[in-house]
Amino acid sequence: MSSFATTPLTRVRRAAERADYQQATVEAILDAGWVCQVAFSVDGQPHCLPTAHWRVGDTLYIHGSNGSRMMRALAEGTPACVNVTLLDGLVLARSAFNHSMNYRSAMLYGSFRKVEDAAEKWASFEAFMDKVEAGRRALVRMPDANEFAATSVLALTIREAVAKQRSGPPEDDVADLGLPVWAGVWPLETRFGTPIPDPATASCPA
Repeated sequence: MSSFATTPLTRVRRAAERADYQQATVEAILDAGWVCQVAFSVDGQPHCLPTAHWRVGDTLYIHGSNGSRMMRALAEGTPACVNVTLLDGLVLARSAFNHSMNYRSAMLYGSFRKVEDAAEKWASFEAFMDKVEAGRRALVRMPDANEFAATSVLALTIREAVAKQRSGPPEDDVADLGLPVWAGVWPLETRFGTPIPDPATASCPA
């Protein structure tokens, strides 16, 4: 099983036992998430913006308008940090101090490149559509020439990455176990609901 090398940026120091450098763990978190947070700096001013992401092999893709400040800055090679966090539950303890959350988080470091190759750019659009819904690229109208040209696609090769996860019950102090208060995990999940068609749609997906 492949693992990412530990670097000064990815070394987890706080609760280090929750760190996971396995490539499969990081990829599973990326694939399960729909939105990533991209942090970068322009002229000394930090920015952190949410955007949709998708993965093809060892490459993470994002897209946006050619006029986007984030897309322009990242296309120039500005170093970035990308995070995807999945919240699995609220951990309610008997003391305020020991409350926590159960989560899965992946952190990536590196520099994006602008996808200039038309074939790779088109394939990335297809992969994005198929992440939204398997086989959707065969159903929708894909970008026309103007839409294709107006959209930037950026790619980050996943080389410097780490996952961090917490699961399980609260870690109460022994002295607090007798307190008359409910403690445990309140699970949270993101799931699909019943599709809501727009007025011009004749049918819903199965």
